[in-house]
Amino acid sequence: MTRVWNPGGPGGRAAVTPHTALLLRGLSVLEQQDPVLADLLDDELAEQSWTLAMVASASIAAPAVLAAAAAVLSNLTVEGYPGARYHPGSRHFDKVERLAEVRARAVFGAQYANVQPHSCSSANLAVLSSLLPPGGVLLGLGLDAGGHLTHGSSASVTGHHYRAVGYGVDEDGWIDYDGAHRLAREHRPGVIVAGASAYPRQIDFARFREIADDVGAYLLADISHIAGLVAAQEHPSPVDLAHVTTTSTYKQLGGPRGGLVLIGAEHRTPGPDGRTTLADLVARGVFPRTQGTPNPAAVAAKAGAFGLLGGDAARLTARRTVENARAVAEGLRGLGHRLLTGGTDNHMVVVDLRPSGVSGLVAERALEECGILANRNRIPGDTRPPMVTSGLRLGTNSLAQRGMGPAEMARCVALVDRVLTGVVSLDDTAYTLDPHLRRAVRAEVRELCAGFPLPGYPIPPLPTGPEVPQ
Repeated sequence: MTRVWNPGGPGGRAAVTPHTALLLRGLSVLEQQDPVLADLLDDELAEQSWTLAMVASASIAAPAVLAAAAAVLSNLTVEGYPGARYHPGSRHFDKVERLAEVRARAVFGAQYANVQPHSCSSANLAVLSSLLPPGGVLLGLGLDAGGHLTHGSSASVTGHHYRAVGYGVDEDGWIDYDGAHRLAREHRPGVIVAGASAYPRQIDFARFREIADDVGAYLLADISHIAGLVAAQEHPSPVDLAHVTTTSTYKQLGGPRGGLVLIGAEHRTPGPDGRTTLADLVARGVFPRTQGTPNPAAVAAKAGAFGLLGGDAARLTARRTVENARAVAEGLRGLGHRLLTGGTDNHMVVVDLRPSGVSGLVAERALEECGILANRNRIPGDTRPPMVTSGLRLGTNSLAQRGMGPAEMARCVALVDRVLTGVVSLDDTAYTLDPHLRRAVRAEVRELCAGFPLPGYPIPPLPTGPEVPQ
């Protein structure tokens, strides 16, 4: 039973739970004792409220999830797992962690869930260290083809600890499954990663499992970018196809910064030693091999986010996310923009900017000046450096969460097009933008945001100060 507490005594403030009273007190003290930090947080809320976030790697956490992330659980040290901790005082957190695991398994139809990883990068490292010895062969999608750093990039520890081989995409941007199969037979990887960070089409996890079985490899599915679609059955699930599945909890799940490891039908499959199950290997891979104590408050926030994912609202949002992305793709293509693969099956649209001559960096900065957030991204055959790039990645997660639909996407497309065609590129890093164009686009952006506020969030005043981000 929920206990209530009236900190003001008789005649005081309405009764609240003790933990709610603690958070309210903390916010009050923050405003009084550290107004500089409090103002920065208010500025960030205003920024998020009055900009169009078309960043494919972000979603909006519900206020209750944010509150759980600020839980008193942060005071705990809880190395180990429920019932097997290395410190005392974790009996309440044990229940929280088990709750998060149960909800994660239910949402994704998994048999095993590990909610402790601090990010999907941490989750990937834990899995790889469990399945692949140092120097072992790792086959993953190349970074320039849309893969992730932890799939074997030379910029990542995975590219240094393992002998990484990258499969790619064809000239239109589609994954080359036949090429991946040839590379697997040639290099005999111990682990194959199926997943991407900039791939706008459905991934054929069944085909990757066939490739893995053919060469005796373990299949790791990284669904960080599509986890919300998988949970809502808007994208095929790899949980029972892959040996192990990983995801972040913030990119599309509306959760806190964190990671998650899932295992389905293979949870009792022996690992490389022929004895230890994959579930036990993953547990050891997370703790103690690759990280120490989890973040207890983040685990509580994950539990809160997972609890929201099974509802009708989450499924509707996922469906709208896909519909919106298709509307964005059709709109941009109709205006003459070149898209990787010609369109999208998920939440993501990747624009090849090379025909325009505008770099990804210039496009990103010009859009941000106008209140639209989208990130530069390398594309296949890119000759520009990673900090500049020749592509632009857009996503519809946050716009769908705000309740926007295809009609609003048409307006978003028109605004993006006005900026991309109106910016004058001086070189790959410098540009000019007509102030009248900037003000006009920002005004329409704010009109859209006013009609579709962040769900459950208070609506802050319009930000003041310079229009150009500093």
